[in-house]
Amino acid sequence: MILLLGATGLLGRNVLEVLRERHLPVRVLVRRPLEGLPDIQQVQGSLLEDETLEKAAYGCEAIINCAGTTDMTLPSLEDFLTVNRDLPGRLCKVAQKCGIPVLIHTSTANTIAIGTREHPADESTPFGPPYLDSPYALSKREGEKLLEAFAASHPEVRVVILNPGFMIGPFDSKPSSGQLLLAAWRKRVMFALPGAKSYLPVKDAAEAIANALKQGRGRYLLTGQCLSMKDFYALQARVCGYRQTLITMPAFTVRMAGWVGALLKALGIRTMIYPHNVVQMLCEEWYTSERARKELDYPQTSLEEAIRDFYRWQKERRAS
Repeated sequence: MILLLGATGLLGRNVLEVLRERHLPVRVLVRRPLEGLPDIQQVQGSLLEDETLEKAAYGCEAIINCAGTTDMTLPSLEDFLTVNRDLPGRLCKVAQKCGIPVLIHTSTANTIAIGTREHPADESTPFGPPYLDSPYALSKREGEKLLEAFAASHPEVRVVILNPGFMIGPFDSKPSSGQLLLAAWRKRVMFALPGAKSYLPVKDAAEAIANALKQGRGRYLLTGQCLSMKDFYALQARVCGYRQTLITMPAFTVRMAGWVGALLKALGIRTMIYPHNVVQMLCEEWYTSERARKELDYPQTSLEEAIRDFYRWQKERRAS
């Protein structure tokens, strides 16, 4: 039995689908029951309660944690710590108490400093710019430290930490990354932010996580194609069959928005344009996932297919 946390999110739901396709027994911990899934066990409750966590973990052979606080409008580190730092620490205790030999945790590529086109960052690259002032990245790195310390002192538990980039694909119900696609959908003129992200199909990340049930140990970057936002929107337009004029916003304009964000933060107003977020928007995220390809059989599906999957799922969702 596999305990999956965060099964209602973009990555977690895709992991759930991969596990179901492989006919693996799955138990999920959710606040509200998931409909249309009679083949999985469901435990209702909060993952922030130790008693509920232990109840859900009892009898399991592995824990996969895809839960996380990702809301970039949250202003302080404390807003992220409960789920992104404290939950991994509590899962270590649960794994030890329940005798669970495999603990898989999803973090973020943001806990690894960006590289360059010529020298992309890998798992040996330390935590660093441009994420040092990011409450989200800081909280995720703190969670990783707890897991790394646990792994060092408990070699009988195989701990795997996954560090995904910007994931695109189906089951994005909030939406999360899907907001980026929907923002530009069939607009005649679209203004794109500068900088570049490492985009990957969420299904590839889910496959690698499922593979980690049997192989791998330590940290693995799960990243993909580094594209500017302008190039990403151009790719979406080609895949979806429409024309669009794309204009990249000047960097100084984005920096000015960061100053406004700093003022709003001082006034207690939540926004996406905090200065630390703006700094990340201006950077290019160059990573390599060579280790994950070799040790976790990390697939390399095209982004075109991920975009099609996203809109295919959107269409099916609206029709149901």
